[in-house]
Amino acid sequence: MPAKAPKTSQHLEVERKFDVVESTVSPSFEGIAAVARVEKSPTQSLDATYFDTPAQDLARNKITLRRRTGGHDAGWHLKLPGGAADTRTEIHAPLTDGPDGNDSVPDELRDVVLAIVRDRPLQPVARITTRRESQLLYRADGTPLAEFSNDHVTAWAANDPGNGESAPAEQEWREWELELVEGDGAADTALLDRLSNRLLDAGAAPAGHASKLARVLGATQRPGGAPQAEEPLRRALIEQLGELLVWDRAVRADAPDSIHQMRVTTRKIRGLLRDYQESFGLPEDTWIMDELRELAGILGIARDAEVLAERYERELGSLAPELIRGPVRERLVDGALRRYQTGLRRSLIAMRSQRYFRLLDALDALVAQSPAEVTGEEHAPVTIDAAYKKVRKAAKAAAQVASGSLDDEHARDESLHRIRKRAKRLRYTAAATGASKVSEQAKAIQSLLGDHQDSVVSREHLSHEAEVAHAAGEDTFTYGLLYQQESDLAERCRLQLDDALRKLAKSVRKA
Repeated sequence: MPAKAPKTSQHLEVERKFDVVESTVSPSFEGIAAVARVEKSPTQSLDATYFDTPAQDLARNKITLRRRTGGHDAGWHLKLPGGAADTRTEIHAPLTDGPDGNDSVPDELRDVVLAIVRDRPLQPVARITTRRESQLLYRADGTPLAEFSNDHVTAWAANDPGNGESAPAEQEWREWELELVEGDGAADTALLDRLSNRLLDAGAAPAGHASKLARVLGATQRPGGAPQAEEPLRRALIEQLGELLVWDRAVRADAPDSIHQMRVTTRKIRGLLRDYQESFGLPEDTWIMDELRELAGILGIARDAEVLAERYERELGSLAPELIRGPVRERLVDGALRRYQTGLRRSLIAMRSQRYFRLLDALDALVAQSPAEVTGEEHAPVTIDAAYKKVRKAAKAAAQVASGSLDDEHARDESLHRIRKRAKRLRYTAAATGASKVSEQAKAIQSLLGDHQDSVVSREHLSHEAEVAHAAGEDTFTYGLLYQQESDLAERCRLQLDDALRKLAKSVRKA
């Protein structure tokens, strides 16, 4: 990444688009209680160049990247799905300087979607000019409420030869946009509905395209089309790969819990491919499994540190001040946060590497075809019996360790950790085959024993930090107190395990 990058800003865009014909008369917003005043804005001339890979990977993922001049927000705009209807997240970067700056995508915007574009070039795919006539709608207190735009659009697709001529074919149309200036969640939908009804009453129709670019380029789909109902493995892999791309963006933004969720998703994908390796046509020693394990391990460095920092912050916050003796917070919380930043840097380095790009390419290739197409033969429906038998076997082994005459705490912890791993595999298998109740109960065991395993890791860390503090001549009372709390938590988890296993067995019998 360059040392000096343009400053970016981000906001949530809540917007609806409408198709209109040339003769359609602009709507009136009179009589809407929320609208106290309507003010016409000066006409704007907007000129936007849209960028994508040669295969239009951004468009397939409902993402747009453009460089636009004119208007109050000239600059680079990256628009991402917002997670709800009518919403998108927009990241804005100013226009760059220099002889090549006008056509060079800013690195910080490219990095946001790097898991999608990888090392493929970003090049112009369309040019769209817009003559925009806008009206701002204001509340009674003078704050802006929404913007209505009447757009006259002219567009060209970069790869369109234009009826055999050298210039691309020109498209022209008129459309309306209705965008909330600021909002408050559920209230936005009701307000947007009221304003939209005025547009519909005036003769508009809901737009047949998600964006101007989508209209220029035409409908796009993910390679391979929509997953078929009879292909649960492929459907599950498509869903998990989509999750991976979402959490990849969140990690690059350093969003809370994102690195944990990306690691979870990576391990879900690995578990799915490992359990059904033959169905996906993967060789026994496939490099994909090694790369997924390596990626999860790198992400785990930051994840473990993040968990410990949050854990100790919470536990120390619950203690009376007189029970916190010495620089405990500095050692436990601040130290874990420093390790998190180190782990995050390592993760981002890995996520910008050719190895990561090739792994994503390989996963895309698996998504593009069904397991039956890979192997050339049909496979029997996936069942959860084998995965559950492994959970039951691990639970039986753990019970034998617990009842042994030798009190081996390490062996007991390891046996419980094996149950957790088997339950996790069962959960992913059940989710892939639609056995939601089994997946839910397996997740409960995974979460329960996840808390137990976190307490094991925490106790090991507390013991180490207490030794360091003691060598420095510090009071170690608080470390011992926290250690005992972790031991009590682990005991509660163990006491709840039998009941959780019974519920799992019941769900499997009904599946």
